[in-house]
Amino acid sequence: MSPTLIVFWGFAGLAMASALFCITRKNPVASALWLVMTLFSLSALFVILDAQFIAVLQVLVYAGAIMVLFLFVIMLLNLGRRGPADLKGPAGLAVGVALGVVLLFQLLVPARAAEDPQRQCEALGRAAPLACLGLPDSVLAALPQDAMARLQQQEGIVGAVARPLFQTYLLPFEVTSVLLLAAIVGAVVLAKRKL
Repeated sequence: MSPTLIVFWGFAGLAMASALFCITRKNPVASALWLVMTLFSLSALFVILDAQFIAVLQVLVYAGAIMVLFLFVIMLLNLGRRGPADLKGPAGLAVGVALGVVLLFQLLVPARAAEDPQRQCEALGRAAPLACLGLPDSVLAALPQDAMARLQQQEGIVGAVARPLFQTYLLPFEVTSVLLLAAIVGAVVLAKRKL
C-alpha cells in the first residue's frame, strides 16, 4: 500500500469519525468543534487529490467563516444550557434509523444505476469533459470543448476562479459579504442584550 493511500484512508476515517461525533454530541459547542475537525479532514483529502485551492477555500470559508456564524448562533440561542430534547427514547431512535435508511438508499441507488461517466461519454460519442456535464446539445455546440483546460493552462485554476468572481460577479460577492457582516453584528447585539 502506498503512503498516499495510507494518508488518504487515515484522513477519510478521521473525517467519518468526527462527522459521527458531530451528530451524536449533546453539547452544541462540542458538536461544532467536531464539525471543524471534519472540515479540516476534508481539506486534507482535497490536498491529496491535488486540489490545493479548494482545500484552502474549505479551511477559510467553511472552517473559518461559516463556523464563526454557527458559534454566533449557538451564543445567540444560548444552547449551552440543557433543555428538553425534541425526540427522546424509542420514538427518536426509530425516526433516526428511518432517516438513516432513507439517506443510505438515496446514496446507493444512484451510485449503482450510474455507469462510469467516461464510458457514458464515449457511448454518446463525446470525449471532452464539458460534454459530460449533462448540458443541452445547443449549449454544448456553443462552447469550445477544451475551454476550461485552455483557461486553466493560461491562468491557472486560481485565476480561472478569481477573475469571474472579482469582475463579473463582484457586486453579488460584495453584497453577500455585507449581509454576512450585518448578520454577525446583529447576532452580537442580540446576544449581548440577553446577557
